[in-house]
Amino acid sequence: MDYGRFLVISVDTGSSKAQKKYSAQKAAKWGIFEWLQNGGSSPIVDVFTQASADMVDLHISVVFQAFHSQENYLRIQEDTLTGTAASVDVATKENLNKLVEIGQSLLKKSVSRVNLDSGLFEPIENGGTNEDALKKFAKLLSGEKRFRDLKSPISKETST
Repeated sequence: MDYGRFLVISVDTGSSKAQKKYSAQKAAKWGIFEWLQNGGSSPIVDVFTQASADMVDLHISVVFQAFHSQENYLRIQEDTLTGTAASVDVATKENLNKLVEIGQSLLKKSVSRVNLDSGLFEPIENGGTNEDALKKFAKLLSGEKRFRDLKSPISKETST
């Protein structure tokens, strides 16, 4: 399969990896009830959700890097959110405005990629910003759309 033909944009919802909610020492002593409900959240859901997102990112990164198409995979994530900014169900005007600011700031950050040796998300040297990368992807997709429209018999029929 030619992975150079694919463009993948992956946008994270902003769950906090930096926030240390649970420790391995405490979790080792938990029973089923503590895994289901602990400190106002559900650790088992948190762990599986985060693990799932990390595994998908890692898998896609491995595939695209193995086929030398890493420039075609863009992962945009903010993993330092805390409090209401990290919650998916706080839709107050104040919080939504805060999220817009966070998104605008995220656009200015350097493009990052998972380091397959360390498993850590790291900025790419000379990779530009997330905004630059999104503009590049938009230009590529726009060009592809024009190319397909020119080749399509349907677009030729409707234009006459």
